[in-house]
Amino acid sequence: MSAGTVVYVLELVGLYVFATSGALMAVHKGFDIVGIVVLATATALGGGILRDVIIGDTPPAAFTNVNYLVIPVAAAVVTFFVHPVVRRLSVTVLVFDAAGLGLFCVTGTIKALDFGLGSLQAVLLGVTTAVGGGMLRDIIARETPALVQVDTDLYAIPATAGALVVAVAHRADLPMPAVATCAAVLVFAFRLVAMIRHWKAPRAWSWPPDRYPSWSRRRVR
Repeated sequence: MSAGTVVYVLELVGLYVFATSGALMAVHKGFDIVGIVVLATATALGGGILRDVIIGDTPPAAFTNVNYLVIPVAAAVVTFFVHPVVRRLSVTVLVFDAAGLGLFCVTGTIKALDFGLGSLQAVLLGVTTAVGGGMLRDIIARETPALVQVDTDLYAIPATAGALVVAVAHRADLPMPAVATCAAVLVFAFRLVAMIRHWKAPRAWSWPPDRYPSWSRRRVR
């Protein structure tokens, strides 16, 4: 199987799992069928459309390949009917989101490299592809995006790690079909472990307020 075929398959799988995460979020918020389809489609296509616009691949694949539209709608419809069997929607959303994160950071990085971008730029675009749909989903659903949520478990860092693996492998001329699959699994596992163990990114140090006398703090104010 060629690298192009593997990337295409991974992207279609990513569309389905990201759309499912969006549909589950819509169900959790009490949206009707229209809202479920809209949120599923926005989650699945948001990052890819942004990626294609940035690299100049226009019109984006979502508007030239019908599969990119059919798959999110199908995922929304399936979720609409089978969501009662899912007991913990919030956890399921995160699991599907982790899968989409791994798949899209890989495909976004590879597509950026194919368009001649440098390794660093490709990694940045891969992460953008991975987190774009999830951010759009959270904004539409009136949630704080996981990317900037206070005390959230690692999110962008696993995507960055996967994108770096792909970029380094591309420079080393390694077989991309195997690398792409392994990198997607790595990001998925990294994100799940981060959620289970509650790994968080470091925060800025806060200087102790008692270092300054109370009268000086009042004057500064």
